[in-house]
Amino acid sequence: MTQSLDALEEAFNQAINYRSELADRQCAPVRTYHQMRDLFTEPLPENGSDGRAVIRQLAEMGDPGLMQMAHPRFFGWVLGSSHPVGVAADWLASAWGQNCGYHTPTPTASAVEEVAANWLLEILDLPREASVGFVTGATVGNFVALAAARGKVHRAHGWDSDADGLFGAPEIHVFIGADAHTSVFSALQYLGLGHDRVIRIDADSEGRMNSNHLNREVVARKGPKIIIAQAGQINTGAFDPFTEQVEIARSADAWLHVDGAFGLWARANGGLKPQIDGVEGADSWVTDGHKWLQTPFDTGYVIVRDNEAHQRAMTTWASYLPTQQED
Repeated sequence: MTQSLDALEEAFNQAINYRSELADRQCAPVRTYHQMRDLFTEPLPENGSDGRAVIRQLAEMGDPGLMQMAHPRFFGWVLGSSHPVGVAADWLASAWGQNCGYHTPTPTASAVEEVAANWLLEILDLPREASVGFVTGATVGNFVALAAARGKVHRAHGWDSDADGLFGAPEIHVFIGADAHTSVFSALQYLGLGHDRVIRIDADSEGRMNSNHLNREVVARKGPKIIIAQAGQINTGAFDPFTEQVEIARSADAWLHVDGAFGLWARANGGLKPQIDGVEGADSWVTDGHKWLQTPFDTGYVIVRDNEAHQRAMTTWASYLPTQQED
């Protein structure tokens, strides 16, 4: 046990040293991927090594290949710098080692998550009855939200895709802006809806979806429909015309999902909030914590208005799981 704790102490010291020197480093890695691969490559050890020595070796050898993403002047990929308090909480969560799937075995984690979810809805001023999920980032968040959407629009047309899959299911028409982010297409691929089997809607020079084109395409098709909007185009920061999109979605019984990986945080700023009016009328939203909120990787949030649709899409079944919900 003492040697194991020594490894924790070594990791702590290495992390403190790294963070204390961070602002004086150059942002880019000193060595390339190939150089680092060659540095780390060695035969599989026959025996284990001292834990503290392993951590020290990892830190010292890995240092030249680090991109300083928490550097105060790192501006790539719309990333935050992972605030030290968040990093400390991340350490604590790892040290606790909780498997946080259910309330009964992990009361602390479940309670903290519920309170944080309520705070998040308040900060973003989204429907307080919405269901919140904590995920690794916008890609998985989009996957979860669109899974809920897939099940909901299918059930409205007499098919339970959560239970019966997609073979023989009614075709879902997915409408998406021409300048949508790649993470949404990945989520569609994972869900069996296809990253290319979409109806692309024209966008203006800022990346905003054209509402007239969207309306024409939606009206021209029958059956289950999902519209995917965007809060914060990755290159321009532009917002889609949400009020118009909500009206189009409601008139067509379509699910409106908003990919707001970094732009949804405008809801938390009084000066910027008017620019994102109408987004609260959507059915689901996604945003990242490791951007404006400065949380460590990996942190993202998925918010679904329809709690039942969210739960049905992500529920697991097993004989050993509780059959009744706690209050």
